[in-house]
Parts: sequence; structure tokens; C-alpha cells
Amino acid sequence: MSRSSALGSFVESAPPGELADVTKAIKSIVGDGNIETDLAPAYQKYNEEQFTTTKLPGGSTDVLVSPYNSLGEGRYYDTETQSSFDFDHATQKASAVQSYVVESQHEDLVKSLVKGLGSHAAEHYPKSSYGVFPVEDDSQLALVTVANKYSPTNYWNGRWRSSYFYNPSSGGLTGTIKVDVHYYEDGNVRLLTNKDVTLNISSGASASEIVRQIATAEKKYQEDLNKAFGSLSEGAFKSLRRQLPITRQKIEWEKISGYRLGQDIGGEESYDTLAYDRNYKTDAAFNNDNLGPEQDDHPVP
Repeated sequence: MSRSSALGSFVESAPPGELADVTKAIKSIVGDGNIETDLAPAYQKYNEEQFTTTKLPGGSTDVLVSPYNSLGEGRYYDTETQSSFDFDHATQKASAVQSYVVESQHEDLVKSLVKGLGSHAAEHYPKSSYGVFPVEDDSQLALVTVANKYSPTNYWNGRWRSSYFYNPSSGGLTGTIKVDVHYYEDGNVRLLTNKDVTLNISSGASASEIVRQIATAEKKYQEDLNKAFGSLSEGAFKSLRRQLPITRQKIEWEKISGYRLGQDIGGEESYDTLAYDRNYKTDAAFNNDNLGPEQDDHPVP
């Protein structure tokens, strides 16, 4: 693997809201502050896949960058503001804004979907951006939503991404929902989920019906995630912790071989009769009441 490919892989896997930190670390490790050229392809891939948002000069709302609204050579367009702009993938800044009107046989549907998707995003995803773009030679419409919530002071950042392709002729709609949350206080935990969605919508359906079905699918997925988190906390994590005595002392890892945890976790002894080597005065730092940050109702508000 070349140096450019290796460094690019770090950029492409950067957690939400942490691209600048990753880039700074790369420059520090490599000792070369002028590696932007090597990283340029990775920057573009990251920004387009992550639906990176940016404010247009003089604008108040964010617009997004994706493969679906690319005009080529670093230029993108936004259907709601009817404008196009240059985008610097390294700095994530927009410039050179010009008027741009999308030409599509589905122009009226695009406008209605933009309005409906905007209402849906405003209700369910604060700090979100969205867009509707004709793709596949105008035979399909891409509906894209991205919501970011960054809380670096609390050591976590998160992103919700959803993208759908609607075929006006057949009424078919397919898409993907992705959630990416990074928590890094006293550890490094990352949640990455990917949910495929297929909906059968009648040909000629209204924009409100299309958005309604999308909203229903996304609500169900969020509910499924919340149930999974509850099961994990009350099931696997709890059963693991209760194999360990709680004395609020740190584990002496260099003496871990003397701890009789293996057979206890295997079920040979109960929590109440747990035996361990008194010579090491072992114990665990795991506390049943201190798993981590409280879960919000939604993975990415």
C-alpha cells in the first residue's frame, strides 16, 4: 500500500466532526505539513460519502455535498437555493456561488419533495441538511438527509445519514440509513450501523406520501435501535459485570492470571459465591451503575 493510500484510509474513516483532528494528527506523525495533494482524493471521498455540509457565502442555512449533486471539478449545486458553488474539500468551505436552476422532467415533484423533506428534517433532525437531486439521466430522484450533533466537550459526536432513490415511473423506492456515533471519554467506542430500506410506493404518488413513508421507516429504525441498546445494557453487559465482585478497586492487570474469572463467567460459580485469590486482593473496576453516557431517545438527535 502506498503512503497516499495508507494516509487516505485514515481520512476516509474519520469520525463525525473530527476530520480536522485526524488531519492534524496525520501531519504531526508524518512530519510533513504539505501533504494536502496526497490527501485530496480522500478528502473528496469523505466529504461526498459523509454528506458534508457547508454554508454558502452570505447564506444562513447549510447545504450538503454528495455524489448526487456534483457538477464535476469540485462544483456542486443545491436545489432549494437554486445555486451552484465551488467546494474546497480540504477546508470544507464554499465559494464562487452562482445561480443554477435544475432542469428535470420531474421539476414540480422535486420542488414538492424539497419542501416536504425540509419539514420532516426540521421536525425530527435538528441541525440537519437535505436535498433532492435528479440522477440516472433524470429517471430517478435522490433524496438525501444528514443530521449532525457534535459535543466534543462531552467527548462524543454523531451523524445520521439517509439516502433514497425514488423511481417516479415504477413507484419503487430503495435507500440506506446510516448512523455513526463516536464516544471517546476514557476509551474509544464507535457505533456504525447500516440499514437497507425498500418501500413500495404507487406510481404517481404525491410528495407528501413519499415523505410520510420515509418518516415511518426512519421512526421504526430508531425505535429498533433503542430496543437493541436496552437489550445490550440489560443483557450482555449486565451479565458480564455480575460475574465480578464490586469493591471499587482497580484491577492489577499484571496479576490478571491469578484472577479466577474464566470459570466464573462460564457459569461454574455464582456471583454470591465468587472465589478469587486472596493473595492478590483482586477486584474489578466495572460498576453496574457506570456504563457510560445516558442514551438519548434517538442515536443522533
